[in-house]
Amino acid sequence: MTNSKPMKITSNAFMDGGNIPSKYTCDGEDVNPPLMIENVPQGTQTLAIIVEDPDAITGVYDHWLVWNMPPERIVEENRIPGISGRNGAGKTGYHGPCPPSGTHRYYFFVFALDVSLDIESGSDKRKLQEAMKSHILAQGTLMALYTKEKDVSQKNSVLIR
Repeated sequence: MTNSKPMKITSNAFMDGGNIPSKYTCDGEDVNPPLMIENVPQGTQTLAIIVEDPDAITGVYDHWLVWNMPPERIVEENRIPGISGRNGAGKTGYHGPCPPSGTHRYYFFVFALDVSLDIESGSDKRKLQEAMKSHILAQGTLMALYTKEKDVSQKNSVLIR
């Protein structure tokens, strides 16, 4: 990586380390949240995003893979900004947080790349990471938490008793 300043990833929907609103999850509209990207280095040709849940029972669960995005500062909500890869549900596109129980962490990794990637739509994370390997100029991360609404109501009912 050649950028002296790390990319900064934020969202006006939630704070880093905060709770992601249900709108962006299986309890809501299940659309991708808006993201703001700062410090994109000169020479960036495209951006890529990987969103994953490391707390999944079966190991890291991929919620969103997208690449060949233009190096813009804003990823709008409910937008397909590039080519989509295969998520943990075996589909392409964004698949919002939906933990079976407890609170899970969701990492939004954004990568600045010096090329457009020549991989097919629907490729998996391993293929995406391999294609990006020697082309990452900078990266940034945003982390959010989510507890499925059913879990929240069960916790609240226990507290009320």
